[in-house]
Amino acid sequence: MKAAILAAGLGTRLLPLTQVLPKALVPVCHRPLLGLLLSQLAEAGCVQAAVNTHHLGEEILHFLGREGPWGLQVQVSHEPEILGTGGGLRNLARLLGPGPFLAVNADILTDLDFAALFARRDPGAVTTLVVQDHPPHNNVWLDGAGDVCGIGPRPPQAVGPPLAYTGIQVVEPGMLTWLPGEGPLDLVAAWRRAIEAGIRLAALQVAGHFWQDLGHRESYLAAHLRLLAGESPALGRLLGPLSDPLLAPDVRLAPGVRFGPGVVLGHRVRVEEGVFLERTVVLDDARLAAGVCLSGCVVGPGVRVTASAREAIIAGRG
Repeated sequence: MKAAILAAGLGTRLLPLTQVLPKALVPVCHRPLLGLLLSQLAEAGCVQAAVNTHHLGEEILHFLGREGPWGLQVQVSHEPEILGTGGGLRNLARLLGPGPFLAVNADILTDLDFAALFARRDPGAVTTLVVQDHPPHNNVWLDGAGDVCGIGPRPPQAVGPPLAYTGIQVVEPGMLTWLPGEGPLDLVAAWRRAIEAGIRLAALQVAGHFWQDLGHRESYLAAHLRLLAGESPALGRLLGPLSDPLLAPDVRLAPGVRFGPGVVLGHRVRVEEGVFLERTVVLDDARLAAGVCLSGCVVGPGVRVTASAREAIIAGRG
């Protein structure tokens, strides 16, 4: 099994955090998402992975070199001009070489079995989209044969309710016909063109698993609440012992600090007296001044917080 990891996006829904940290390196319970994903792929028997980069791509390169080896070959495709989901996938396919491959968006967190998904692909289709019932993201329509017949508005041949794309697919070599050229391309538009031409896109429906989009503040914090509550033992095994609050071993707390649910403090975080935190993730080297109250917040690396806040991303160069 080979895998493409789509990590070149700008991460605009997590601004201003992604001004200083690429979305693929945003940590989950102290572990950068890309590192967690590579470990999952290695455990699933993946032998080669290719990652595309654009914004802050040098940070991803440094991370891969610093934290490896990963148990599989890792290559990087840097995009000086961002190529979109379709153009990025096309370039990653070229790095991976002939044959089918798994493709995963770098802003999702799941405990799905990648090896099982790869084994259940439909080689007679140009791609197999892994789908689930996940309102309000349901917009993939299937026909009577169980193939994808539309994305977005309901097409006439659709049967049953729509489903949601998980951000995971198994791509066959024939998909590259629909990703021509060298410039930017949109993957959903390519899927639609293939469907209109009568080309099969298969669907693999899954259920009963952990899945969370990490693309915006609310979902990022929701993922931590779920993980700290023990919703995914499989991910918990890769993340290490989890507790709520989850404190890195070198966190320094002053007297009188109080915690509500869903709190994670990263390495070398310093918290002064009288601070109250709930549903908040504080990344490495941040400082929280005395008396600050944070609820529903993400604090970027190295930031000093001196005022209370609710439902905010507090980030910068510190």
